[in-house]
Amino acid sequence: MDTLEKAFTLKGKRVIVLGGSSGLGLATAQAAAKDGAEVVIVSSSQQRIDSALQTLPANSKGYAADLSAEENIKALFEQIGTFDHLVYTAGENISLSMIADTDIIKAQEYFKIRFWGAFAAIKYGAPYINKGGSICLTSGIASQRPGAGWSLGACICSAVEGLCRAMAVELAPIRVNAVLPGVIRTNLWNSMTEADRNGLFDYVGNSLLVKRIGEAEEIAQTFLFMMKQSFATGQCYAVDGGASLV
Repeated sequence: MDTLEKAFTLKGKRVIVLGGSSGLGLATAQAAAKDGAEVVIVSSSQQRIDSALQTLPANSKGYAADLSAEENIKALFEQIGTFDHLVYTAGENISLSMIADTDIIKAQEYFKIRFWGAFAAIKYGAPYINKGGSICLTSGIASQRPGAGWSLGACICSAVEGLCRAMAVELAPIRVNAVLPGVIRTNLWNSMTEADRNGLFDYVGNSLLVKRIGEAEEIAQTFLFMMKQSFATGQCYAVDGGASLV
């Protein structure tokens, strides 16, 4: 029982958050640090890293790395060394398009960070994970309830969830899980105009069972749960305000 009680805290653990300078990643880094973890954040922008570190404890670290390049990810983990939990939240701004209007070459690029970046992070990060550690990926409910214009999002989310289950088997006893956020108020929607973004948030929020969209801090708590829940692996955990039911 004492061992289990210790598992439900991140105190003394080292948590790596790829995509940790903003949005879900930064919220997760902040929550993990508050729970006692030593946090390392990774982002493509040194400026965003410097800004994010101002909101984190003094023992936190940040690295700038282009996660679209495999060699950069390999070098990153060689530099970071051993750790306990890996959280992958990196991704470009969300882009919606009907299939007739989709540029397939650009669509292929869309997979680089969200899927292949996660794949490479697992490949090069897993050997450095301490006993009892875990990997948490980020998907989305587009895999379950895609709307018109969500073909790319649905494909990427489904691919990430398949990767999660496959890696849970292949890398056992390292635990591998994924969090599936619904519509969350983060900077990933910044490719839309403010009016369109607010209109979407109002429309989606009013349609949900909880009558609002989600906040980054709520998803961060789900990542913490998956890191500390030592009996869960291969699970894809949706936090969507009831979107899958309406």
